[in-house]
Amino acid sequence: MTQRVELATVMDRLAVDEVVTEYAVAVDDGDWEAYRQLFAPDGRADYRSAGGVEGDAGQIAGWLSQTMELFPMRQHLIVNRRVRFGLLEQDRGDTARVRADYVNPMRFAGRDGGSTEPDFVCGGRYDFGLLRTDDGWRLREVVVQEKWRRTAQPRQEPAAR
Repeated sequence: MTQRVELATVMDRLAVDEVVTEYAVAVDDGDWEAYRQLFAPDGRADYRSAGGVEGDAGQIAGWLSQTMELFPMRQHLIVNRRVRFGLLEQDRGDTARVRADYVNPMRFAGRDGGSTEPDFVCGGRYDFGLLRTDDGWRLREVVVQEKWRRTAQPRQEPAAR
């Protein structure tokens, strides 16, 4: 590999990583317009493993905007990102796949604001499919594979002696 090719690969990795980060920020901030802009025109997302829906970016943004009203505090932590570039029409690097693990603590609306303990935490794996477009890297596919979830347990008083 030449230095020019290596530099282009590094730049693509950074750009793809930025899309994944912007995805998490858009969901956490409830910026549904920014969420839609991250997708290619034919982009789709599948949240069914987490009890959600599957559809195009507009449909998913609408569903998320309603669902996330339940959780005014949310924070996606997307880690262990594995990036692979693929081929499209014989050109190297036009597609990318990112598999990444996530942990997502959230707080239900209407609870006592004094506690910092999340009411709901889930984790799993994202599978992002990206496409290089004239506007830069865009999401063509997002698949959520929820592996676990935990909700706050009611406090139990110690047993009387």
